[in-house]
Amino acid sequence: MRPESLFPFFKPVTSINGIGPRIAILVEKAAGAHVIDLCWHLPSAIIDRRYAPRVANALPGVVATMTLTIDKHAKPPNKRLPYKVYCSDDTGKIALVFFHAHEEYLRKNLPEGEVRVVSGKIEQFGKELQITHPDHIGTADEIARLQAVEPVYPLTTGLTLKVLGKAVRASLEGLADLPEWIDTAYLAQQGWKPWRDALLEAHDPEDEAALDPQAPARQRLAYDELLSNQLALALVRVAMRKVKGRAIEGDGALRTNVIDALPFKLTSSQEEALGEIYEDMAAPIRMLRLLQGDVGSGKTVVALLAMLNAIEAGGQAAIMAPTEILARQHLATIEPLAEAVGIGVVLLTGREKGKTRQAVLDKLESGEATLVVGTHALFQDDVGFRELNMAVIDEQHRFGVHQRLTLAAKGRAVDILVMTATPIPRTLMLTAYGDMDVSRLPDKPAGRLPIDTRVMPIERLGDVTQALKRSLDTGAGIYWVCPLVEESEVLDVAAAEDRHAYLKRIFGDVAGLVHGRMKGKEKDAAMEAFASRQTRILVATTVIEVGVDVPDATVMVIEHAERFGLAQLHQLRGRIGRAEKPSTCLLLYAAPLTGPAEARLKIMRETDDGFRIAEEDLRLRGAGELLGTRQSGLPEFRIADLGVHGELLAAARDDAALIISRDAELITERGQALRTLLYLFEREAAVRNLRSG
Repeated sequence: MRPESLFPFFKPVTSINGIGPRIAILVEKAAGAHVIDLCWHLPSAIIDRRYAPRVANALPGVVATMTLTIDKHAKPPNKRLPYKVYCSDDTGKIALVFFHAHEEYLRKNLPEGEVRVVSGKIEQFGKELQITHPDHIGTADEIARLQAVEPVYPLTTGLTLKVLGKAVRASLEGLADLPEWIDTAYLAQQGWKPWRDALLEAHDPEDEAALDPQAPARQRLAYDELLSNQLALALVRVAMRKVKGRAIEGDGALRTNVIDALPFKLTSSQEEALGEIYEDMAAPIRMLRLLQGDVGSGKTVVALLAMLNAIEAGGQAAIMAPTEILARQHLATIEPLAEAVGIGVVLLTGREKGKTRQAVLDKLESGEATLVVGTHALFQDDVGFRELNMAVIDEQHRFGVHQRLTLAAKGRAVDILVMTATPIPRTLMLTAYGDMDVSRLPDKPAGRLPIDTRVMPIERLGDVTQALKRSLDTGAGIYWVCPLVEESEVLDVAAAEDRHAYLKRIFGDVAGLVHGRMKGKEKDAAMEAFASRQTRILVATTVIEVGVDVPDATVMVIEHAERFGLAQLHQLRGRIGRAEKPSTCLLLYAAPLTGPAEARLKIMRETDDGFRIAEEDLRLRGAGELLGTRQSGLPEFRIADLGVHGELLAAARDDAALIISRDAELITERGQALRTLLYLFEREAAVRNLRSG
């Protein structure tokens, strides 16, 4: 149960005075649904209202807070003209200007003959000084409140700073002091204030420096968030370790035959990863390992050998991919090798229906089928196994953790291997996959040639088309990737269709098209036509990003490359250069380039090391956008910025490990405070893993 001291934090925003249901929708969109969300919604800028000139010295274009006498109201002859209130001090005159004015309201707030404090941006209109729609109007005794530095919060359409600022102030008003959860020696060493003081300071910035993620108050709050994340992962890991596993050790017969049948020798990193996986499988606790390898580093072969180990030991194994294209790709790699050693492979995707599907289900249920390749279809309730003891999940970030657990629940103490071709920077690894052991495949298979990457302006489209003619003459397959259009799949498709029509006019029917709004069968047919060389140019949206394998494809054109993230560009480029032939990637951009876009294209030209690219991507974009956090099951941080707070993350990780070793049930005084921290950052699931939680 959430501690009582936190109840006020988790009240809905409608419990704040002045926030009705309509405004609540906007506040929820900007910050979140609860009072605590407003606490975490930190200012992104400031308005300095401390400049308080006399009228004669007031500078146009600057925000000022002025003490003025209200001289007279001038109502316009027609409503389209502005309503003006003329004011003065002993050095000169200034007009306050209001469009669509409510006269009664203005006369009440700005009574003629009285003194008022007015704050807003000064403008020069002809010879007249003006403030249009002042931000604040108050009496002389409110000057200290008005003549201050005002925090500016990220907003959403329809929500004003006045309304949101007031709501944030209200959320901070009755803040309880919570027991300290940071180690006292570390707190003193960092020179940080207690949690409540740090939060109030972060919402009351004195200057621009206070907005920096490295400002002490923000660092303290970021550390709290990172510590809650690392402690939650550590607790989940401890709980996983308590679950009885079973030792899985095959006799090696199937694996030896497959390795002998491979047309290449395993790389040393593949051998090393397999050693770690076999060791985990042989231990009596459940395996939860992440296999991280760049595009084309040979993860599928490692996965197949691990699954054969499970099959040798009398069990069944499943490999699950996020898309049908990718599932069929795995099938194409795995099936010939498995069949060579007498293992039949079945496929289960959303497309198998009726009798075909039932036949697959019967084979899995009876144990006749020992290896299945599938998509989300494997989660469905009617899918049962005789003895599932190994599950491989590809591109985990496309699934959630709960989906991983659903598949694991199809057997008893199932060993899990998660694979990703998205190179993940070390800091993100710790926050997203801290509950797993990690194996990496940094080596490229022998014979792979580096890809020649060139960057050119989109105006040279004609030259590019000429170059494609030459490539087609040499027998090359060509991918043409169309731009991302502002988050809209419909527009993405339109861009791809236009480009397809253009290339078809030039090259005829050798140009094919694939995009995300096609039905599964159409997509597969388009991919199949390209793989079998019926079409030689494939115009595509980013559907081809993950896992498509066409060895003949040696040219890739990425249009509007400046709109893609680094990791995405790297994934796309990984579709070529798969055979022992030289490959070329052309990144077309539209000028002018922003600084970050230019940096991304430069890195793409310099390196094809996925891990270096991932680190750079994190530095350039921050973690939130790195893998498209919202759909990726990665933790979203409200305050911590992994591009900046990497050292704090390392410290939080060490601290979490120390806490677990000394007080795994969190029952000491600090342990109880840490429970509060976990609830504060909504990591309830981790607390549930504690016996006494």
